[in-house]
Amino acid sequence: MKKILAIGIAMLSGTPVYAADSYTIDPRHTFPSFELNHLGYSTQRGRFNSTKGKITLDRAAKSGSIEITVDTASIDTGLEKLEEHLRSPDFFNTAAHPTMTFKSSKVTYNGDAPSKIDGDITLLGITKPLSLTVSAFRCSIHPMLKKEVCGADANGAFKRSEFGMKYGVPAVGDDVKLLIQVEAIKD
Repeated sequence: MKKILAIGIAMLSGTPVYAADSYTIDPRHTFPSFELNHLGYSTQRGRFNSTKGKITLDRAAKSGSIEITVDTASIDTGLEKLEEHLRSPDFFNTAAHPTMTFKSSKVTYNGDAPSKIDGDITLLGITKPLSLTVSAFRCSIHPMLKKEVCGADANGAFKRSEFGMKYGVPAVGDDVKLLIQVEAIKD
């Protein structure tokens, strides 16, 4: 009732009313991945296969919020023995910390598209700030779902040792590049 009253007052006062759009992350098309140096020889990569979350965008007001939860046990490198080690207390300690999260309420726009997302990442129970750069963004009516879908590519970087993940540093790189491909369906 209060919301209807506020909208009515805003309409009578001539103040524009903007509504944020809410989206649910499509877990079939959202895969956070990572890269780090391995012994100076190569870049090792992996991804997480189970992700969920919500995105809110108010494109008129140029604001938004994002909450992504990643199942750390869903780590996938293509190497079963490596994945077992990455799930251990040496790395993601998935028994004690089954998820990692990214939460943001600050979205910066360049024109009509988000260009930067400032938030916090929680990994191994430690929360630190993280900025993501949005390199691609698009919203349109999905040809099969007949609903609006927004997609983006974003990336950022952090030091894993700052979260207590120190195994193998410096031989196994401390600098982690995080890449997120995300698609979300309008609620």
